[in-house]
Amino acid sequence: MRIGFSTGAVAFGDFRLGLERLAPHQLYAIELSALRGHELAPLIDALHELNLGQYRYVSFHAPSRFDASDERRIVTLLQRIAELGWPIVCHPDAMHETALWTPLAPSLCFENMDKRKPIGRVANELEFIFDQFSKSSLCLDLGHAWQVDRTMSEAREMIRRFRDRIKQVHVSEVNTQSEHVPLTLAGTTAYMRVAEYIPDEAPWIIESVVSSSANIAREIECVRQSFARKLPHLVADW
Repeated sequence: MRIGFSTGAVAFGDFRLGLERLAPHQLYAIELSALRGHELAPLIDALHELNLGQYRYVSFHAPSRFDASDERRIVTLLQRIAELGWPIVCHPDAMHETALWTPLAPSLCFENMDKRKPIGRVANELEFIFDQFSKSSLCLDLGHAWQVDRTMSEAREMIRRFRDRIKQVHVSEVNTQSEHVPLTLAGTTAYMRVAEYIPDEAPWIIESVVSSSANIAREIECVRQSFARKLPHLVADW
């Protein structure tokens, strides 16, 4: 299966527990999550201890919010991820001084944002970001796109303009409080409107907030069953 999960979705702020919970599910991909600034250094310092050998694709989610006074430290730590060759998923609204991030540009994977954010929500706003970071890629968040535009027209436009930049997909539903929640029929039906246009090689990283093994398995199976017909590469044996 070209399907993965975010460690932060299954164990809030605890990457070791997240990896432990995900290990039995034989996933193709993993996204290591350090969504809060204080989580970044401990995760990076522990990388040499983590058993990631079962995963064919690894990405790293940078902190989604931090003070300007902490930005240089954040960028310096993320340079270690760039050296590993992993995509660094980042929120464009989190940046204060864009020049600090320029050396990381080839590794940065900008995520389209939810309705709360001032930038990065729609194709035109992403265009502005990629004008500044021409070597960076896109993490297409289907839940964010659906929350911003229920017709999925903006998601289709993002794919049309930036298809060659799509490195990975985030899949979950995003409620009115901008929380990532498990998938429903309504969400998967909406995502099917654009799924076939997404590059085959892009792993789908599940961000639905679940914790038990049964619920993790349910979300994986939901993605498999919902998208297998149009996206056979997601469920191929690897």
